[in-house]
Amino acid sequence: MNYLAHAYLSFGDPDILAGNMISDFVKGKKKFDYPDRLQMGISLHRKIDEYTDTHPSTRQAKELLKETAGPYAGPFVDIIYDHFLANDLYEFEEGALTIFAQRTYKQLEAYEKWLPEKFRSFFFYMRTQDWLYHYRSTEGIGRSFKGLCRRAKYINDPKPVFEAFITHYEALKIAYEFFFPHVKTFAYHELIYLRGS
Repeated sequence: MNYLAHAYLSFGDPDILAGNMISDFVKGKKKFDYPDRLQMGISLHRKIDEYTDTHPSTRQAKELLKETAGPYAGPFVDIIYDHFLANDLYEFEEGALTIFAQRTYKQLEAYEKWLPEKFRSFFFYMRTQDWLYHYRSTEGIGRSFKGLCRRAKYINDPKPVFEAFITHYEALKIAYEFFFPHVKTFAYHELIYLRGS
């Protein structure tokens, strides 16, 4: 899952949100440098990623991009899932995504001292360019694809992957629609477990 999904699957808890969003920037046992509740968010993020990567719908979605994205099919699918989540009126009724995105940025700003340096610069662009909202549009997804290619070692042209995304749009949407209720339930129960452990 990508940033919108990880924010959403923090279930409105600011501590969990902060940990969930910085998790990719906190390697291994470095998570123990953070307060307990942020550690829970980091752990939740990792569990969500494990679940996502092994889910049958994700495997099917990756196959649709494999020819153009190669080993980066998974990260591209993560971005695509955010697109469909942003357009999911069951999860975000009309106007709710804007409110959610702005609240998320504001909550993260309150954790500035805990944000890893690399995430801080990343977060600046996320907030000022309103990534969480702009996942809604295919143009926003195109920009996210370009960003992924800038950070990737073995792929530098997002255009073929974007074309595959458009070509397989309906099949990828079906994969999301089957997958997301499962990961939402999984994340909710995983968070209950983490809070009780």
